[in-house]
Amino acid sequence: MTARPSVQVRVTTAMPAFTGTTREAEPCALVIFGAGGDLTRRKLMPALYHMRADGVLPKQMAVIGVAREPLDTGSFRAAMLKGCTEFGPGTLDTKTWLSLEQQLFYVQGELNDPGTYARLASMLEGCALPEGSGHLFYLAIPPQLYPSTIAQLSASGVAPRTSGPTHRPYRRVLIEKPFGTSLESARALNREVQSAFSERQIYRLDHYLGKETVQNLLMFRFANSIFEPVWNRQHVHHVQITAAESVGVEHRGGYYEQAGVVRDMFQNHLLQLLTLAAMEPPVTFSADAVRDEKVKVLRALRSPSAEEMHEYVVRGQYAAGIIDGKAVPGYREENGVSPASGTATYAAVRFMVDNWRWQGVPFYLRSGKRLNRRTTEIAIQFRQPPHLMFPLADGEEIAPNVLVIGIQPEEKIAIRFEVKMPGPGMKPASVLMDFGYDEAFSSLSHDAYETLLLDAMLGDATRFTRSDEVEAAWSAVDPIIEHWAKKTPDHFPNYAAGSWGPKIADEFIARMGARWRE
Repeated sequence: MTARPSVQVRVTTAMPAFTGTTREAEPCALVIFGAGGDLTRRKLMPALYHMRADGVLPKQMAVIGVAREPLDTGSFRAAMLKGCTEFGPGTLDTKTWLSLEQQLFYVQGELNDPGTYARLASMLEGCALPEGSGHLFYLAIPPQLYPSTIAQLSASGVAPRTSGPTHRPYRRVLIEKPFGTSLESARALNREVQSAFSERQIYRLDHYLGKETVQNLLMFRFANSIFEPVWNRQHVHHVQITAAESVGVEHRGGYYEQAGVVRDMFQNHLLQLLTLAAMEPPVTFSADAVRDEKVKVLRALRSPSAEEMHEYVVRGQYAAGIIDGKAVPGYREENGVSPASGTATYAAVRFMVDNWRWQGVPFYLRSGKRLNRRTTEIAIQFRQPPHLMFPLADGEEIAPNVLVIGIQPEEKIAIRFEVKMPGPGMKPASVLMDFGYDEAFSSLSHDAYETLLLDAMLGDATRFTRSDEVEAAWSAVDPIIEHWAKKTPDHFPNYAAGSWGPKIADEFIARMGARWRE
């Protein structure tokens, strides 16, 4: 049967302004390794500026950039001002910027050179922060540099091992994704890190966990009693988690040839969203309690055999096409990509969570480059009513209720349900009730990095991934990567840029009586 046309009604409600307070971090030094890179200029420095404007950065603070670029403190400050101007939240307030600028310093050197860490130690000593101030070390560097940088940090004594979050002064290490390229490499990196630091000193970042709507998923689920009774296998037909990108690999062709879509998006971002959607209520909103429940979900994911794998996964690669009215090249024509590449730029995976709550409910995760538009969302599709007494025309069916948590570009929560159309008879129509974050809280919006940086300063690891969580996620995706590595696809490319992916993905989800949201 085909779905009948629905009447879409958008309902938005402005919310009152937030009147709470945010805790200010204690005096600290933030050391950014790789400070000459794009991440610092585009994300970290604008985040720090916004935090200073919001009054959550400590007044006594030092931000020390460490990189190989031949800069001094003055030229580093000028580069960071340019970054904040170009990528920051609107026009800079001069007073706010100057208060931050005077706390910026620079150490030039190679990360594998012990002399660099000696100069860093001197800089930290010369910042004259209050006794007992904490130090955070942010690794904004390529993953292959993690082991040597961690070893140098430890050996130099700049970042000694401490007992945990209550130890004063604290020393915390922030590590960007990707954390490993496989289960084996993640375990090896965990051993390297844990030989130098205690687990409670390590903050593994996934910037998705700092996004407002991702954080709100837990508030939505566990602070509203009307949803918990239907958040289970009896009422949910399936869950779709989508992270679609309209851009191609751009200048990252060489990296993407090694990574592919599963390493790039599934092991971290998409599985994080799955765990938050599927986890049980934690006893408290604390780092270990929340992460314990997320790990339980990852360990409950079914592991299909090699013979069953085709029933659980679909892959694709984009060809040339049209995006926003412009012709774009196929993946094999991108810089740094082999003209015979078998790298997947699209994947759709059916995960089954084998536990009491979710037994039999498929979680469909998909992500791809050069898709129709950029969007990330979680869609909970509920089951059809068991009996329909309302008259429908031949070929019509009532659309199932769907709850959508939009993450980007629009942060929202929307729910679709049925109402009676005005007039005689009992003609149903679909109504969309849509709550938009930007409309309600636009003046309070924060970048994900602001949230994560403040959490690290406050010692709250709830939004950071733990070692067993990282390894459990790799355990879930490694079999897919290994299965695909055994056979080079002979049907690539199999979807046009600007489409919603390969046709086989539509057939894949249709086997369970579902279809992708577009």
